Amino acid sequence: MATLTPTLSIKDPRTGHDGGTQPPAFGGGGDGNSGGSPNYVERLRRARLGMAVALTPITMLFVSFTSAYVVRQGLPTFDEPTGKYVRDWLSVNLPVTILLVNTFVLLASSITMELARRQITRQAALAPVRSIPGVSVGDEREFPWLGVTVVLGLGFLTGQWMAWRELANRGFHLSTPTSSSFVYLLTGTHAVHLMGGIIGLLWAAGTSLLRRPVEARRIAVDVTAWYWHFMALLWIYIFGLMWFLR
Repeated sequence: MATLTPTLSIKDPRTGHDGGTQPPAFGGGGDGNSGGSPNYVERLRRARLGMAVALTPITMLFVSFTSAYVVRQGLPTFDEPTGKYVRDWLSVNLPVTILLVNTFVLLASSITMELARRQITRQAALAPVRSIPGVSVGDEREFPWLGVTVVLGLGFLTGQWMAWRELANRGFHLSTPTSSSFVYLLTGTHAVHLMGGIIGLLWAAGTSLLRRPVEARRIAVDVTAWYWHFMALLWIYIFGLMWFLR
C-alpha cells in the first residue's frame, strides 16, 4: 500500500530576503552603548575641552598682570614737592633660596600628579580584561600618588607663606613699595588658584573612596592633572618674570 508523505518547505534562517547570509540575532546590538553604559571616552574628551576653556581666563588674567607690571616699571610718577616726574620703582630683594625650593617642590608634585594620571589610565585600560570571568591580570599595588601630590602642594603653599614673611622682614610689604605689591599680587593669585587645584585633588581622591567606576575616576584624575601641570608651568613663568623684572 502506498503512503503519501506531505512535502514541507523549510526556510534557511540564515538567508535573508536578498539571498545574503546573515548572522543569527541574539538581541541587543547597536554601537556598544545600547545597554545604557556611559561613553567615557566622549566624556573624557568633553572634560578636557572644558578644562582648556576654564584655563583661558586664568591665562588672560596673568597676561594682564604682566602688562601692568611691565608698564608700571617704566612709568614715572609725579613728585609734588619737587614738581618733577621721578622713577620710584625699587628693585625687590627676593628670597631666591626659598622660591627655588618652592619651585622644586611644585615640579615634584607635577611629576607625582602625572604618575597618578598614568596609574589610573592603566587601570581603566585593564578594567575590561578584569571583567572577563576566569581571566586574571594580577593584582597591581596602587601607590597613593594623589596623596603625595596633596602633601607637596601644601608644602609649596607653606613655602610661599615663608617667602612672604621673608619679604616683609626685608622691608617689602604688600602696600609699599609698588614693585613689591606686584610680587604679592602675582604670587598670591597663583596661590589661590593652586588651592583650587588641591580641592580638585581631594575631589579626585574622593571618587575612589566612593567606589566610583574606574573610568569615572580616570576622568577626575586626568582633568585635575592637566590643571595641576598648568599651575606648575604658570609658577615657572611668574618666577622668571619676577627675577628678570625685579
